[in-house]
Amino acid sequence: MIAWSDLPWLGLVAAFSAFVGSVAGSGGSLVLLPVLVLHVGIQAAVPIVTIANLSANLSRAAINRREIVLPVVGWFVLGTIPMSVLGAWVFTITAPEVLTRLLGAVLLVVVAWLRLRPRPPVRRSAAWFLPIGTAFGFLEGILGSVGPLMAPFFLSYGLLRNAYIGTDALATVAMQGTKLAVFGASQLLGPGILAAGFTLVPFMILGTVVGKRALQRLPERAFMLLIEAVLVLAGVTFLVRG
Repeated sequence: MIAWSDLPWLGLVAAFSAFVGSVAGSGGSLVLLPVLVLHVGIQAAVPIVTIANLSANLSRAAINRREIVLPVVGWFVLGTIPMSVLGAWVFTITAPEVLTRLLGAVLLVVVAWLRLRPRPPVRRSAAWFLPIGTAFGFLEGILGSVGPLMAPFFLSYGLLRNAYIGTDALATVAMQGTKLAVFGASQLLGPGILAAGFTLVPFMILGTVVGKRALQRLPERAFMLLIEAVLVLAGVTFLVRG
């Protein structure tokens, strides 16, 4: 699935994606997913990225475990698991060209969302995350890469820096774990995909650790401007080529 000759540069992309996710709090998979879609196709890329990104989120949750707000995670998980199952099932039965164009549209929506910086109303009840988990669970199940769309809701609750990163990471682990279970039941996690996903895991962990150390020193926007340009290019390409 991933040739040994491709491992150095794909590993570098994976490490950078985890680094971005640690610094910005979300959006890391948006760096890795388009690269893998171009390399192996969307039906292999999404499971591979899910495996690799699950390790990064587990690492972020472990590193920031003291700041995690568990009531938020609990309500989010309650809503997200059934819809993640539904979204992942839709992924397994949808034609690859439709999924690729849908990914292109999602990438462009994410960039627009980042530009507009929507601010949801401030909420103080963790139960607010039940419907949020329901909505984003379905989107994550189909393609993933919903972190930047989720961010304003976590931030509006008052989660900042490490609390936001750790809480968001643990909530995302629930979505991604559910999705992988559905992929496994649908025979989408063959030996090649599993090997490719786990091969990228050390790179994701490395990027997460380095990102944690750089979190207080590096300006988020320096990364996001570059990433947004790449996402627009990838989104237009996927929409046109399918």
